[in-house]
Amino acid sequence: MDDRGGLAQPLTGSAGSRLAGRAVARAAPGRRAARARARTALALERWSSRLEVRLPRGVGTAATAFVMLASLAYGAVEGDHLSAVVAAVKDARDGVANAAGFRIVSIALAGHRHVSREEVLAVAGITGSTSLVFLDVERTRERLKTNPWIADATVLKLYPGELQVGVKEREPFALWQKEGRVSVIAADGTVLEPYVAPRLMKLPLVVGQGAETRAKDFLALLDRYPALRDFVQASVLVGERRWNLRLKNGIDVLLPESEPASALERLVPLDRDHSLITRDIVAIDLRLPAQVTVRLSDAAARARIEALKDKPKKKGGNA
Repeated sequence: MDDRGGLAQPLTGSAGSRLAGRAVARAAPGRRAARARARTALALERWSSRLEVRLPRGVGTAATAFVMLASLAYGAVEGDHLSAVVAAVKDARDGVANAAGFRIVSIALAGHRHVSREEVLAVAGITGSTSLVFLDVERTRERLKTNPWIADATVLKLYPGELQVGVKEREPFALWQKEGRVSVIAADGTVLEPYVAPRLMKLPLVVGQGAETRAKDFLALLDRYPALRDFVQASVLVGERRWNLRLKNGIDVLLPESEPASALERLVPLDRDHSLITRDIVAIDLRLPAQVTVRLSDAAARARIEALKDKPKKKGGNA
């Protein structure tokens, strides 16, 4: 019986068939989804088996070592220890090469006069542990040229253990004074060292900003007048434009910005005929063409004034 008191009847005939069909229809989507998932999983499994790569033996160890080295390098850079790491690697490398028979046992050095052997080797970075095989010839040459005395250098390796080093030094050309400091300079204006050696005191003295690079040409001009040159204490570049000569007796000779040679051509005969540069004067001004102006010292000026006062006046016309 059903819940209303009727007799329950079996699901037969057309009604039962319809109910069974609806149940099957409701169950079909679930089965279709399950079959689709199974097909997808099978396809993925097949593709993954095709893409599988067999790595050579030892790759894992190499990768681990690479990661460790990269970590050490990063730590060295971040901790500012890179120079120490590089030095340690270099020492280890040189140690291996030296053990193999490539230690530098002989160093032939030539061309050095102003720079000592110890200074040359220190600048070149050559020590007792340096190996010949790992010595960079070009880098060593460039390091040697960082010393202002060394204009050029040659480095030659002769295996298994000999090194030949030749240097070409600059020559001291003049003394250069700037802001109260005196330095030794080469002809090209390179500052070689502070002036401390008495043996260099006979070098000509140039003074002023820019004088170091213009000294070669101006001193060559003075060499054309040896009598005047030997009486010059210093050549002073004024405003990086023109030169003054300070003579040994304190007289200043003012030269023009252009054509200083013409001014000196006028000065030399005046001195020869009138001993101009040995008189009691303060300055000789040659800056104006075809004109020479002389400034007397205070004492000479007073003496001249007194002499003019004592000089008898010429009588005029008829009284």
